[in-house]
Amino acid sequence: MLEVVGFLLPLISALWWPFARCMAMFTTAPVLGEAYVPLPVRALLSVALAFMMLPLTKGMPMPDPFSLAGVVAMVEQAVIGGAIGLAMQLTMAVVGMLGFLASSQIGFSMAQMNDPINGQQSDVISGMLGLVAILVFFAIDGHLVLVGVLGQSFRAWPVGSGYSGLLLHTIALNVGWVFAAAILLALPIIFSTLVVQIGLGFLNRVAPSLNLFSLGFSLVTLFGLMMLTQVVRFVPEHYVQMTNQVLEMLQQQMRAAHG
Repeated sequence: MLEVVGFLLPLISALWWPFARCMAMFTTAPVLGEAYVPLPVRALLSVALAFMMLPLTKGMPMPDPFSLAGVVAMVEQAVIGGAIGLAMQLTMAVVGMLGFLASSQIGFSMAQMNDPINGQQSDVISGMLGLVAILVFFAIDGHLVLVGVLGQSFRAWPVGSGYSGLLLHTIALNVGWVFAAAILLALPIIFSTLVVQIGLGFLNRVAPSLNLFSLGFSLVTLFGLMMLTQVVRFVPEHYVQMTNQVLEMLQQQMRAAHG
């Protein structure tokens, strides 16, 4: 019995640190961190990944989990894992904001429905673009990319060595890039609906008796949907480009930390 306990205690202590980082990453990661993935599933995935990460953490100084240094190290693992998942979440946020902007311009934002993915209400276009983003995420093996980035993070930020605040600073600065990318993708829809509304305004000034604004909502919705069909075709390509940009940002931070 003592031999079994003596074998399990070091193993559990070694598994705890990669488990904390994996669990934090799965909490903020796209798709895998959403509400439709149950917490026990994420915990089991974290345990499985923790076993896979054991060779990478071998030889690292492991503090006592019940000591003050162990608590600080656990917080560090949670911050690093959460930052990696949050960085990958930026591309999904671009698609979600694109759906919100498109719905606002077309007029579909008035129709809300319960979204089982996010556990809140969302419009139809945001839900559709969210499904497209999920399909692209698995099509490019985004779940395997997450695991690869997580494995590289143990070399850049070993357990107990701390982390650079530059990682969080860089991710915070990239939030502005999310707004810019979403507006750039939604620009054709915004421009087309604006042109229709300006044209209806001029026609209403020329012939006020026609009451063209009664048809304005239908025409704006029609032209917005036509432009949306053109924009959706380019969403997967832009999603891949934005994912590569986020991965390059993480690689730069890892090279800076490792160097």
